[in-house]
Amino acid sequence: MLTCNKAGGRMVVDAANSNGPFQPVALLHIRDVPPADQEKLFIQKLRQCCVLFDFVSDPLSDLKWKEVKRAALSEMVEYITHNRNVITEPIYPEVVHMFAVNMFRTLPPSSNPTGAEFDPEEDEPTLEAAWPHLQLVYEFFLRFLESPDFQPNVAKKYIDQKFVLQLLELFDSEDPRERDFLKTTLHRIYGKFLGLRAYIRKQINNIFYRFIYETEHHNGIAELLEILGSIINGFALPLKEEHKIFLLKVLLPLHKVKSLSVYHPQLAYCVVQFLEKDSTLTEPVVMALLKYWPKTHSPKEVMFLNELEEILDVIEPSEFVKIMEPLFRQLAKCVSSPHFQVAERALYYWNNEYIMSLISDNAAKILPIMFPSLYRNSKTHWNK
Repeated sequence: MLTCNKAGGRMVVDAANSNGPFQPVALLHIRDVPPADQEKLFIQKLRQCCVLFDFVSDPLSDLKWKEVKRAALSEMVEYITHNRNVITEPIYPEVVHMFAVNMFRTLPPSSNPTGAEFDPEEDEPTLEAAWPHLQLVYEFFLRFLESPDFQPNVAKKYIDQKFVLQLLELFDSEDPRERDFLKTTLHRIYGKFLGLRAYIRKQINNIFYRFIYETEHHNGIAELLEILGSIINGFALPLKEEHKIFLLKVLLPLHKVKSLSVYHPQLAYCVVQFLEKDSTLTEPVVMALLKYWPKTHSPKEVMFLNELEEILDVIEPSEFVKIMEPLFRQLAKCVSSPHFQVAERALYYWNNEYIMSLISDNAAKILPIMFPSLYRNSKTHWNK
């Protein structure tokens, strides 16, 4: 039994009873007990932090014990950050269980409308009421994963496919702070657990498929794409067929979803990463963008023009000749657009030295396509 420190008003539970239901009590600091007792106390604190509190219906309830849990989490973050050889084998199941108890929950229904009424840039997200505790649990788990003492071979018994699936479900949280921690956490798991990589990619695929073809609503698409940007960057060459299919069947159809503006920078980055890996994908990618080109939504057209310029910045001249005619037919339409932002953005292409060199090398084909629109605009466009 670990002794109580009554003078300081702190108590420690009997280690023999610590397998049972845990009541919140203020435990000693780990640094205040002999080294031989520190692992036992660490486990007690992890179990103590499995007690959940009500932050929603009664935020003022259990304030004392909420503070005890917050302090215990903070202490454990410091403990595993500044001490070596403290992540022993018995700690792994306790850490994963504590994380799961606190994090894996049913997310509340969206407070924002879905479909046409939903404006991700205007509608306020619902923030997680229990964030004072959840933030520390995320921080602790990240320090655990990043510790030099962390052993994936031990952890893989507990951080498995079921764990990853539950983690991915949390990406639909409305709280951007939580999604940011999830992004880093999943990225660390992807990096450390080679056996989970294909499964993680497959499940992200499934989320995207549901988003594109069923729900058109998911809060974590930008974060998942950001993770994928790093994953794609690490793909070995030549690219596997499954990765090419992912680009053509999953990433490109993401361009047709109404809420594209929320995740477009991350999506464009992923597409360009693929083209830098394999230039032969340029033609199908550009043709898909032209197929999905927005007909009546000028802000979306500007996004497509931005992405297309990023693609042209990395295009091989041999690939450019394959797509230049359909591409410049679309650019001619954009230059003639009554929406001045679209016309102006398309004209900015002529400020790009590399694009100008490609145009110069193929002027005989491109000028007959572009000249009528440019000439007509110079004479008649309303915004001069």
